[in-house]
Amino acid sequence: MVAHVVSSFSQATITCETNPISSSAAAFGTPVHPIRRKQTSDATTPSILPISLPPATLRPLAFRTFTKKHNLTLTSSALQTIATFIGTHCGSGWREEGLAEKILDEMAKVWKKNGASVIVPGEGSDLANVLRNIEGCMAGGRIVPQRALSRHGSLVHDQGSSNTALMKSDSLSRDDSQQSLGLTALELEDNNENIQSHNPRYWLRIVDAFEQPRLTYNATQKMFEVVGKRASLLPDPTQRMALLRDRYHMVHQRLLRNEAFQTSTVTTSRSKTLEHSSPEMVIPPQAYKLTPIANLLGRSGSTHVLLGLLGTSPTGNLVLSDLTASIALELEHARPIPEDGAWFTPGMIVLAEGLYEEEESVVGPGLGGDGGVGGSIGGIFHVASLGGPPCERRNVTLGVIDNGEGSHTTAAGGFGWTDFLGVGSERANGSMMRNVEKKVLGQHHLPHQSPGRSRVIILGEVNLDNSRTLEALKKILGLYALEQADQTPMAFVLVGNFTRNAVLAGGGGSGGSIEYKEYFDGLASILSDYSSILEDSTFVFIPGDNDPWASAFSAGAGAVLPKRALPEIYTSRVKRVFTTANTEAKKSTDQKPKGEAIWSTNPSRLTIFGPAQELVIFRDDISGRLRRKALRFRPATESDTLNADSDGRSREDEDSDDQQVAAGQEPMDVDRIIESAESVVPDSGANERSHPEIPANLHTARKLVKTVLDQGYLSPFPLTDRPVLWDFGGSLNLYPLPTALVLMDPEAPPFALTYEGCHAMNPGALIAPGKRGVAQWMEYDARTRKAKTRAVRF
Repeated sequence: MVAHVVSSFSQATITCETNPISSSAAAFGTPVHPIRRKQTSDATTPSILPISLPPATLRPLAFRTFTKKHNLTLTSSALQTIATFIGTHCGSGWREEGLAEKILDEMAKVWKKNGASVIVPGEGSDLANVLRNIEGCMAGGRIVPQRALSRHGSLVHDQGSSNTALMKSDSLSRDDSQQSLGLTALELEDNNENIQSHNPRYWLRIVDAFEQPRLTYNATQKMFEVVGKRASLLPDPTQRMALLRDRYHMVHQRLLRNEAFQTSTVTTSRSKTLEHSSPEMVIPPQAYKLTPIANLLGRSGSTHVLLGLLGTSPTGNLVLSDLTASIALELEHARPIPEDGAWFTPGMIVLAEGLYEEEESVVGPGLGGDGGVGGSIGGIFHVASLGGPPCERRNVTLGVIDNGEGSHTTAAGGFGWTDFLGVGSERANGSMMRNVEKKVLGQHHLPHQSPGRSRVIILGEVNLDNSRTLEALKKILGLYALEQADQTPMAFVLVGNFTRNAVLAGGGGSGGSIEYKEYFDGLASILSDYSSILEDSTFVFIPGDNDPWASAFSAGAGAVLPKRALPEIYTSRVKRVFTTANTEAKKSTDQKPKGEAIWSTNPSRLTIFGPAQELVIFRDDISGRLRRKALRFRPATESDTLNADSDGRSREDEDSDDQQVAAGQEPMDVDRIIESAESVVPDSGANERSHPEIPANLHTARKLVKTVLDQGYLSPFPLTDRPVLWDFGGSLNLYPLPTALVLMDPEAPPFALTYEGCHAMNPGALIAPGKRGVAQWMEYDARTRKAKTRAVRF
């Protein structure tokens, strides 16, 4: 066994370039012994100052890489050997620059590639051979790609070329996040200036809800795990509770990383000293402390902050539930945080601060009575303030620090190694794909660059049974057909409902199955007139509640989520039009991918440059449902306004935001910090109430975006109001926050604004309501990661 392992390691040894043996013939005038070239070090390679790295310091990082990621076990002697190697060759940059993490990952890959055991011993020559091979391919504490790295495997040298190409693996394995991106026949190097395809559409991928990896959060190990059980449309009833439990865990762990919920030991120990030494000194506010509901027993008259799921009891009372218990709420004196800045409905996870009042006698079973843990406790929680959990930025979740001007560095913490969409993790592919994005989209002076190729055109509520919609489509497609060939947008997203009434429901004005197919046949005839767009763009179709098959039994009401793509029997004619356009086009397939029509789910996700950009598209009448289900609070009084404090934003910042229009103008950053940590949550909405000049559409857009993104979930409603497939509920998560979010809601006004780094937009209905002969849509630019509203008369 040992001989086999040693021989396999010897096969993986990296062959370094050597001097060719010169001929000793007199005709060539060369000496008998070849002259050795002087080995000179690269002047650009930084020197490394070795350090003494204790194994205990390296142990957490080694455990996360070898054990959690690669399922390998390190012995104490192996950890000592690896710590010495890292300290010698990486120096002080092993942690700050992330050098050790990449080296450890490469060690584990080589070990597994050569078929060694799951236990990595420090004795013997196996580990020494791995370290020797890696040492020969390192420069400045990093592995040089020209010497070693390959997408197919680690430390594989190409004998025929001095450059090692990163090639696609046909099987998209999620076990190795380095291979999960899948670049079709694309050669790419980290430091190579020549990218095979400068077409942004080459890097576009559509991930539907049923292809997305099913992940669950392990609260014990504080990491995401892949669900091993096969998904089913009729799962075990325990999956319903698992769906709600995962939502709570993700919000809870996100909340604990927020600064407002982190207790500072320095502040606690010095607060009293500072107060006595300088009474005028401003002391940082105390952090929040979450209290489990079950711990309220025996603490009557005390103030607490609770995190739980809003719901209604069988008697119709409002209750708050967490993983320990539930308690009845009293909202007579409650104030929303921010004031009139978000909606709160049953089914949402909220923060409630107030006073607990324990009953003298408990009626019925429950905690404190005849029940056990997990039941309802006696008493009432008098809520003083109610707010949503603070949102977390995407770079914080993934452990990435934005240094400005497009440069990023990895940081400790976060879930950078988690592949949320099956396109590669941030730690594995993020840095490389951002470099590709910069080369493809960032160089404006190159002749092959064009600003139009980075656009994604989003059209909402495309009712094909309306003749005016077809006229508007002709006008819009005609505008883009007049542009130059190298400025064609990379994608067109058509969002349903594709009929005004539910089809297959019987008695509807949109007809039945035959009529529905004729509507798409009419769309195909229109698309056939614009072959120049079809051959250079990707068309994505997102269904709505009126589209089959769900509308056959829901009659246009809120169907189960996620919703599957349209059946193929209705889309054959449209696919045939794209096939014809690609056949007639004479072009190089490696530089210009063929145009295609993709029928995706609702919701659906578009990824551009792997994990670098994520665009979520969701069709739902969510604003109307929020208005109908939202809690009603008493009107604010003058005392509430006087007691309100600012939320960290100056009046000038508020005015600058208020002057922006929700649709078609520069996006805005709103509500950067929910509230500062104080004993009583301040009312941040007083400023908005005192400024009625804020446009109503802008105020509605802010409320909608803040409500959805703070929840981190696309459908924060009870399962009885908006059913969800339990095994596929993870596809509705907005964690980490996407780069952009399309909330297609015809009942809400069109808007484009930015909240916590996520650019949210609503294109509105294609036929602008109240405007005769006006079509409106949204243009999203992947270069600027912003969107703008466009309109045209037809």
